[in-house]
Amino acid sequence: MIRLVDLGFRYPGGDTWVLRDVSAELPAGGGALRLAGPNGCGKSTLLKLILGLRAPTAGRIEGVAGRPLAAVFQEDRLIEHLSPIGNVRLTARTALTNEAITAEFTAIGLAAEAWTRPVSALSGGQRRRVCLVRALLAGAEVIGLDEPFTGIDADALPGVTAYVLDRVRDADVVLITHDEAQAAAFGGPTVALG
Repeated sequence: MIRLVDLGFRYPGGDTWVLRDVSAELPAGGGALRLAGPNGCGKSTLLKLILGLRAPTAGRIEGVAGRPLAAVFQEDRLIEHLSPIGNVRLTARTALTNEAITAEFTAIGLAAEAWTRPVSALSGGQRRRVCLVRALLAGAEVIGLDEPFTGIDADALPGVTAYVLDRVRDADVVLITHDEAQAAAFGGPTVALG
């Protein structure tokens, strides 16, 4: 279970609160905790707080400390000179065979000719698939997904979404998406910001 209790954040030395008095709960097995609101309202900041990448100014976060974490951010954050296989290996908490990694690439629709090329040479949709596989094979119990399907073509989106939903069944998920259908597919409570 993840619980946010009266959470607030402002940048050090700043007077403006980016987030204030945010409370929410994601029961174990409760789908995804969706962070919703207009651009610039603090959704990505809240995700970073939950993942421990920033410290809250006020309030507390329960149910995350000490648990393995992974994330797909709005930016790909891939190591450009590494292959997709190399990028996945970089964050995996357990040893993975090439066969295990490439089976996931096949399942998410990443063509075999992309598996060993530097990710700098891949298309946006291919890169996004690598980001998703990397996060989902990291062995995490808490997974942050910030606009996870950016760059995925509309015709491929149902298959990629189904792949992600299947792989996050046993994890606590924090989801940021503007797409109502994607949010509904994940289920769970919504935190409305802004």
